Amino acid sequence: MNLIQKVKDFFKQGRYNMTTSNLDSILDHPKIAVTQEEFRRIQHNLSYYQSKFDDVEYTNTDGDRKHRKLNHLPIARTASKKIASLVYNEQAEITANDDTLNDFLNDMLGNDRFNKNFERYLESCLALGGLAMRPYVDGDKIRVAFIQAPVFLPLQSNTQDVSSAAILTKTIKSEGKNNVYYTLVEFHEWVTKDGSEYGSTKDKSLYRVTNELYKSNSDSSLGQRVNLSELYPDLEPVTVLKDLSRPLFTYLKTPGMNNKDINSPLGLSIFDNAKTTIDFINRTYDEFMWEVKMGQRRVIVPEQMTQLKVQDEQGDITFKRRFDVEQNVYMQIAAGNMDSGNITDLTTPIRSSDYISAIAEGLKLFEMQIGVSNGMFTFDGQGVKTATEIVSENSDTYQMRNSIVALVEQSIRELCVSMCELGKAVGLYKGTIPELDDISVNLDDGVFTDRHAELDYWMKMVAAGLAPKTMAIAKTLNVTEEQAEEIYQSINDETMVSANAFRTSDEVDIYGEETH
Repeated sequence: MNLIQKVKDFFKQGRYNMTTSNLDSILDHPKIAVTQEEFRRIQHNLSYYQSKFDDVEYTNTDGDRKHRKLNHLPIARTASKKIASLVYNEQAEITANDDTLNDFLNDMLGNDRFNKNFERYLESCLALGGLAMRPYVDGDKIRVAFIQAPVFLPLQSNTQDVSSAAILTKTIKSEGKNNVYYTLVEFHEWVTKDGSEYGSTKDKSLYRVTNELYKSNSDSSLGQRVNLSELYPDLEPVTVLKDLSRPLFTYLKTPGMNNKDINSPLGLSIFDNAKTTIDFINRTYDEFMWEVKMGQRRVIVPEQMTQLKVQDEQGDITFKRRFDVEQNVYMQIAAGNMDSGNITDLTTPIRSSDYISAIAEGLKLFEMQIGVSNGMFTFDGQGVKTATEIVSENSDTYQMRNSIVALVEQSIRELCVSMCELGKAVGLYKGTIPELDDISVNLDDGVFTDRHAELDYWMKMVAAGLAPKTMAIAKTLNVTEEQAEEIYQSINDETMVSANAFRTSDEVDIYGEETH
């Protein structure tokens, strides 16, 4: 790297850079607003989501301390995945009334497979408490990057709304036999015209993105600050954008107050207040599995009954076991230690029903704590099952879904506006910048609909003369009014053909042929 480039990088780095030459953790950076407790909470939630638990420590019969893996159920992941699938799926539609805007969004989001990706990352959002989405330019397309909770950190200038944040991107490179860990830190913040992040809100009209690169030999440390050109030769240290109405990211968090830190703008995991229950369920399940393993059949056999004298052709006498040596059912013991020298069965019944009942009760408590309807999760002795239920509008699951849906719809609208503003800035979008209300997000809630009850309702409405048949068709089949009209006409045509087939020759002579 030449001297001129080094000088340019130095002057573009900003006034605070002299204090961030070496960092053990991103939390040590003066701009970061996340506390150690909040960061540890997110990491703790991640361990539950990934089912990374400590080994079980126990003492064996010889008094030795032993370790074994914890048998567990993936409750945190199962709950997050189930609720995410209820909220969002590939049938979701993002539309706009303006044709130019609608074509742009369909092109960009469809090309990026947004619906498929968002359903996956929504699971992470529910498990970790939040998810950020940031549009970026990739050739002639605007794509969406999903930033998960561990690498998305609000800045000091935030209150309850996250409008400024740091985004971390980690890269691993091999240098010889050792790994080198790079961390790119993007600071997104609003500044005044003179470049200061301080001042009144109305004066912060410019949007500044500052990039810092850190290098470390350890994955646990951020390391030494280095020049961007070492890993990103084409990346500018500082980029300033104007005429933006909102940040170039949108932050989606779970509904409800953060009761772990009421001053934090970050959201809670759906199971943040249910981790003790998850621990109870896992301990019970582990004991259940261990009892099954330890409860296998055990038979004590006197020593003299396990040995058989065998004389070979040379007259030598050897002793062989009477039982299969590959089996671990039989235990040999000296006859003197047995009351009668008989075979003794030490097998005890496994308390499977007791353990299954205990786990089922734990799941009921878990359902109550995360806010879903009773019976959503069940245990059959093998694993956690998700139930398919007809959910009424009064159910806890339905109400929880509605709360999440409202936040998801708002976040997607904000993302679309940011995509348009970024596309406008780089010349990929030629239309007008939309308002949030100009974008419609339709999330399919068919899983919550009792189809029989809905059909019965509209049949009664039509019979009472309170609704036309085309409306009933549109509502029950979830089609447009135009499609409903075509279906209604097709039904009438088929009915007429069927009626003509049963007309007698006398009726034809009197009334003539029917035409349609």
